[in-house]
Amino acid sequence: MDRICIYDTETTNSTIWGSIIEVGAVVVDKNLKEIGKLNIRGRMPEGEVPSAKALLVNSTSIDLLTKGNYSHYDFLGTVENFFKKCTPAMFMGWSNLNFDSRMLNFNFFKGNRYPYTTHVSPNQQHDGLHIARAAQTINSETLKTELTEAGNPSLALESLSRMQGFDTSASHTAYVDAMNTLKILRIIKSKHKENWETFLKTSTKQSVETILKSDGIYSIFENVKGRNMMYLTSTLHPNHSSHPSYTTWGYLWDLRRDPEPLLNLSVNQLKDVLKKFSPKCLRVLKTNKAPVVLDKEFALKQKPYSDLDLETIKKRAQMVRTSENFCKNIQIINREAAIEKEQTETQEDLLPEETLYKKFIPNKDTALFKTWHSSSWEDKLKLLDKFTDKRCSWFGQKIIYQEAPQILPPDLYKNIKSEIARRILSKNKEKWQTVNMAYNEIDYLRDQADKRDDKIELNKLDEINDFIMSIEKKYEIA
Repeated sequence: MDRICIYDTETTNSTIWGSIIEVGAVVVDKNLKEIGKLNIRGRMPEGEVPSAKALLVNSTSIDLLTKGNYSHYDFLGTVENFFKKCTPAMFMGWSNLNFDSRMLNFNFFKGNRYPYTTHVSPNQQHDGLHIARAAQTINSETLKTELTEAGNPSLALESLSRMQGFDTSASHTAYVDAMNTLKILRIIKSKHKENWETFLKTSTKQSVETILKSDGIYSIFENVKGRNMMYLTSTLHPNHSSHPSYTTWGYLWDLRRDPEPLLNLSVNQLKDVLKKFSPKCLRVLKTNKAPVVLDKEFALKQKPYSDLDLETIKKRAQMVRTSENFCKNIQIINREAAIEKEQTETQEDLLPEETLYKKFIPNKDTALFKTWHSSSWEDKLKLLDKFTDKRCSWFGQKIIYQEAPQILPPDLYKNIKSEIARRILSKNKEKWQTVNMAYNEIDYLRDQADKRDDKIELNKLDEINDFIMSIEKKYEIA
């Protein structure tokens, strides 16, 4: 890929119910030379309760939250257009596949925009943290690190940036974090010239699927309880290696474990034995999470694998790969666990906002998005009847309520406001941020700031509290 878009987001909340309010991006060529950038803030959408902690972390004042130049709707449109102009590109951030990419998906989804703009073909996606984890595990002197409270090297972006001598006074602003990610990647590239292209190879699902289908032994990298770990693994039998819920994901066998005593165990016997292993002997390779996969030579240099001769390693890999019944039993065990989890989840009532991964938006509706966004607000209201997916109609109604409430019929306006009030004024512990949860969060943060005698933070919390009170007052009458 000749172009990489390194981006970061700041949000009102760390859950899918929160909104992105800031995006920073820097576009570079394959040599990591800057060729474009984006630095933009937007207002929080009407009807949402922000997290006080999130606002403190990303230094967002109530004025910035409510009086910025871009409404949330216009902000998302600008971000979407920028990312489309970057195409084709590899989109990358710092732990973006666990957070930023997911938040983009849900914000675009709720905004009646195509959710997967940054990672459908011809685009690719990767994660700077995954690359750093692999580079640092191979050579601990790649990056200067400090220790966490648990005594492990920290790969947190702010910590790493500070240790490399970068300015971190504006950390947790999106553009600064994107730039610091780029600077760290430049260091890694300069010290791992021979591995750099391999680090990037798994930026598509297809590339990872090819690995899972191969008859191979690989070094993979994970973070386990704050520690960066490298595992020597082999692929399983090709007919019985897939994940039961995410069929493109696949399992690998940790070759520190001799599979031979397990090959002829019953399903129940095998289940009991696998539970006792620590670390677990099955590792999951997630095809959509850009896992770094390297040649076996890297893990072979480290314990416990360095204590094993190569022939033993190859023998174990061959046994796992060719033992179809053994791998079939593993798949049965994993499927049972997945069914149990799915049954628990299906008992929950899901609201439209959280169904992104449960049901695809019909192509007919995604094709309508462009027309809908280019229409006047009056025409947007009329076009809502054209959507076949009721979720798109609901999201469209909310957008109009937030952006042009005066054009809504009185009954529809009242219904939308009442639904928002029902959610945010709930006294229950909800998935989303409620007014009551916000007050509890502020009280806790006040206690912490009092102990530190942090008057600046206390003043900020007072400002946030007043804002929450204004939201509560507005929706109490609904």
